Amino acid sequence: MKIAVVGAGEIGRLRARSVEAVSGASLAGVADVDEAAARRAAGAPGIRTERDYRPFLDDPDIGAVIISTPVTLHEEMVLAALQAGKHVLVEKPLSNSLESCRRIHAAAMRSGVTVAVGFNHRYYHAMKYLKESVDNGSIGTLEMLRIFGGHDGLHNFRADWMYQGSLSGGGAMMDVGIHMTDLARFVMGEIREVYGVATGGTWKVAGSEDRALAIFKAVSGATATYEATWNEWKGYEVYVEAYGEKGMVRGAYAPMSNLLITQDRPGAPRRRTVKRYLDLIVKEKVLGWQSTTLTTFEQELADFLRRIAGEVVPLADTLDGLRAVEIAHAVYTSTRTGAAVPIG
Repeated sequence: MKIAVVGAGEIGRLRARSVEAVSGASLAGVADVDEAAARRAAGAPGIRTERDYRPFLDDPDIGAVIISTPVTLHEEMVLAALQAGKHVLVEKPLSNSLESCRRIHAAAMRSGVTVAVGFNHRYYHAMKYLKESVDNGSIGTLEMLRIFGGHDGLHNFRADWMYQGSLSGGGAMMDVGIHMTDLARFVMGEIREVYGVATGGTWKVAGSEDRALAIFKAVSGATATYEATWNEWKGYEVYVEAYGEKGMVRGAYAPMSNLLITQDRPGAPRRRTVKRYLDLIVKEKVLGWQSTTLTTFEQELADFLRRIAGEVVPLADTLDGLRAVEIAHAVYTSTRTGAAVPIG
């Protein structure tokens, strides 16, 4: 399948490289208002570049587009791609407002094509191991998740729009926290109720919380404690811990690691399994975080092609994208009202 990439920033460049690396996909071109950036992302001199994404939508040979632009442009571009009959993989968050996410989801449901959302944390080695451990019953029946995602401040952002709530749609929950919300639903199933508090006393950016604490209640009966922050002294870190009556499993990054503790019954002797992923850690030391992100993008794109072919894969769709933003907005509502907020 010929795939065009729209947006040639850091993530767009990695997305273009992932297309070149995945069997069954070929890079048709890159679009960006910055021509030099588009050429850099395209890599090879023969790859087509455009300043406007719409010529790619008019090309019948192009089957799909990857949208890696600022979030303010997602709705316009996704809807235009759907109108043109193209499959779409769009970066998280799905859009910067709840209403926009709902419009995109409704259009995707009507379109008859595949629309995926780039929640690539599902493809981290540590998170895949955690999900498998929960699903195969290693820890017994899932009772609780403990979820954290954070970094140490605004200097981590490559552009101002990424942390300005009027453009990004919110703060820490729409940034690193959006991945953690998705992982919560991915592991524990649909979330039915949210209670939380969002605060912005550290960086004082209007409309952008720098810390949020919440409790999620799932339809299954499981619960989760959630924290997203831009004020973490350790720097960038994400983790999910899952607990059942037969043990617990932890998936973490950075660095990538797993801990699995199991027992035959509560109070019985415990068995520990530790996974360190030293090859990935060393690769990141040499090549940077981009090496891990690229690997997950390749796996995500391969599943995108499988989804188009009709296979069932753990790829996020527009409902997942919508729910993640709904949950963030539920925390905002709960902050104002002091009450739990139903979801869906």
